[in-house]
Amino acid sequence: MGLPRFGRPKNGVELSPNLYVANCGPAVGISHDDIASVFCKFGELKGVYAADESGTRVIVSFSEEGSAQSAFKALDGTPCPELGGRSLHIRYSVIQPTPKDEVSDMVPVSINASELSIPGLYLVHNFISAKEEEELLQAVDSRPWNSLSKRRVQHYGYEFRYDIRNVNTRHCLGELPSFVSPILERISSCPTFKSAEHIVLDQLTVNEYPPGVGLSPHIDTHSAFEDLIFSLSLSGPCIMEFRKYENGDWHTKVASSAVSEGGSPEDDSNFLRKAIYLPPRSLLLLSGEARYAWNHYIPHHKIDKVNGRVIRRASRRVSFTFRKMFILLMKCGFTRTDRYYITI
Repeated sequence: MGLPRFGRPKNGVELSPNLYVANCGPAVGISHDDIASVFCKFGELKGVYAADESGTRVIVSFSEEGSAQSAFKALDGTPCPELGGRSLHIRYSVIQPTPKDEVSDMVPVSINASELSIPGLYLVHNFISAKEEEELLQAVDSRPWNSLSKRRVQHYGYEFRYDIRNVNTRHCLGELPSFVSPILERISSCPTFKSAEHIVLDQLTVNEYPPGVGLSPHIDTHSAFEDLIFSLSLSGPCIMEFRKYENGDWHTKVASSAVSEGGSPEDDSNFLRKAIYLPPRSLLLLSGEARYAWNHYIPHHKIDKVNGRVIRRASRRVSFTFRKMFILLMKCGFTRTDRYYITI
């Protein structure tokens, strides 16, 4: 179980056994034990927790509401000699419900793709150098961004239309920019990606995520893109979770397009969950089962936990997602004849 989450009371004056205490904490040389030694005089403590990332604000949680009231009356706005003479700023705090889409601490986070045992999932660490990363970021920052509700995007080759969840194949934006040519060459020659040796990737989406912004569970649209999807992480790290829903099991001959083109898998609580840590400069490949049977998802967090370590997300994370456009052969009356698609 993770630590409890706290927030302001709805009416601003609701009493509670929990106190939000500002102007003290590890960042100013006051440990949680020091704080506990002051507040325990007013009653039994359940714990002292960090209120945020600043290190100067804590939550003091009592077993009884009356104890919190006594501490509030005695310490709010009053210099505390035992805490370096600091004046504490206190208000009541209440436990908040855990968001539905938040990754549970019970889900282990893997470092290597092989640990997840998801066929078709590969991760290469340090696929590019720090210098190459800087050059790629400078290249996209010199070009115009399109703003979505919570992130910014750039499209090359073909534009993905979020309103129709598909691509207009008749509107080509031109070839992929020259600054990604070394990346494409490295993908085609990388021993890990043997299936990419002869593929010509012709669509690129660049996403910029500010801290705390992620992606809802989804599968990239079947009818728009072919099997291989590559995602290069730049600037900041994140956790990517994979969810396999009970109503979207992997079929060896037919992949369901309902999930990827308008289904609502988030409404189904019956799913398997696995997670992987994506460090900067790593390249992820989704193919086969990983591409079609598992929804991928980036939790909307500012902090991730990886094997007991707390990793703060950077001021931005930029991803380069490379795909191969899938052109429908409507005149022939079918989409594709391989094992992933069915006739129409």
